[in-house]
Amino acid sequence: MATTLLDGELYPAADIAALYRARRHAELDLRSLKITLAMDVLRGKSPEIVRKDICAHLLAYNLIRSLMAQTAVEHSALPRSLSFKVAVQTLHAFATHLGTSSSSAVHRLYPPMLAAIAAHRVGDRPDRFEPHARKRRPKPYLTVPRREAKPP
Repeated sequence: MATTLLDGELYPAADIAALYRARRHAELDLRSLKITLAMDVLRGKSPEIVRKDICAHLLAYNLIRSLMAQTAVEHSALPRSLSFKVAVQTLHAFATHLGTSSSSAVHRLYPPMLAAIAAHRVGDRPDRFEPHARKRRPKPYLTVPRREAKPP
């Protein structure tokens, strides 16, 4: 690994190695936003709408992470040991009941929801290596001459 942090006392090699391994969390968080929350394609037609869409996705992401943090506290787990995708699926499964129930019913539904999220743990694999591949979506090229593609 190459770095510009040359002072070995101020930046111990073990700390740099730990930060390098922690980069995986950033990659997983971005994947959660893009894939699990379907932010991989933004459909807004104006910059303002795209900004609103990004803000809505970030808000949803932070609310789900907050729910996962509450789950971790209630079930003596590390928040990173819980599955983001399972938390989203569980929240979707409970959403109808939570949205249409009285306050007392929501208080009764909340613990089972947290238990369902806590039931699915992910392993800690700090030195896991996954090769990266560049994936490009196929472009919608015309396969016929433009004059034939135009409607009459």
